[in-house]
Amino acid sequence: MSDALAPGEVSRRIADAFLAACRDELDAPKPGNVHVFADGHRMTAQDFLCSAEAAAGPLTELGARVGTRILAAVEATFAAVGSNTNLGIILLCGPLAAAAESQPHDLRASLARVLHMLDIEDSTAAFRAIVRSSPAGLGHAEEHDVHAPAIVTLRAAMAEAADRDRIARQYVTDFADVFDVGEPLLDAALGALPDRRSATLAIFLGFLAAFPDSHICRKYGAATAERVRRQASWMRVRALAAPRLDDVLPELLTWDKELKDAGINPGTSADLTVATLFVHRLHGLLPTARNNA
Repeated sequence: MSDALAPGEVSRRIADAFLAACRDELDAPKPGNVHVFADGHRMTAQDFLCSAEAAAGPLTELGARVGTRILAAVEATFAAVGSNTNLGIILLCGPLAAAAESQPHDLRASLARVLHMLDIEDSTAAFRAIVRSSPAGLGHAEEHDVHAPAIVTLRAAMAEAADRDRIARQYVTDFADVFDVGEPLLDAALGALPDRRSATLAIFLGFLAAFPDSHICRKYGAATAERVRRQASWMRVRALAAPRLDDVLPELLTWDKELKDAGINPGTSADLTVATLFVHRLHGLLPTARNNA
């Protein structure tokens, strides 16, 4: 759209974009993750829908600091469903929502400015959110441990974790995986595949095949994450070649059950998928059709 929107309307539309991205991600049969075809890991698709609805308001609060958005969204999620369903999604979408608020012509450049302006106050709030969520394999770090008081900016803290956590890595690369991997995957999928559900699956499998999922690495080690990555590469070929999603759905759900029975959850790939879908939705409400061109 060409005309600037009123601030309140911008916030509402960013929230709608976030909710749509979360629904799109749940609508695809992503092996190992919760989706509308199968629950898993003691969570349901309804849990994730409720979590998205609870987090949308805090994430898109007009003028709020990124750290404040993250902590408030995590607390709202716990109040709604009583568990950590969406920490990675919140960590990724909080900065994106803040970047979109000014209705920039270049979303990626606006995001870079937001990330470079993060400070110790943002770290303090984000650390509290992470500890509250207690993600699998969190443990303790030698530097900038989230259990200790924050002494560096949130971007600097994420830099310390970037080599072992793909979500942290986004904070120091200006979301390179989302813009340079996810967006091209989505653009290609929307042009070649029959429906949005298939396109969402293509993003997820593309991320999972591109690099070992850091959530799996933390919980089960690099060897398991690499095995899942290779399986995703093969499944991605099958899914992209299928004329319809239904043609490959039995194979997807069989692998889905195998992963869930083993407790394996490619959560980072799913979180990056939501962030990519969110960026795609944001492009539709910002002043230019392609904000990172």
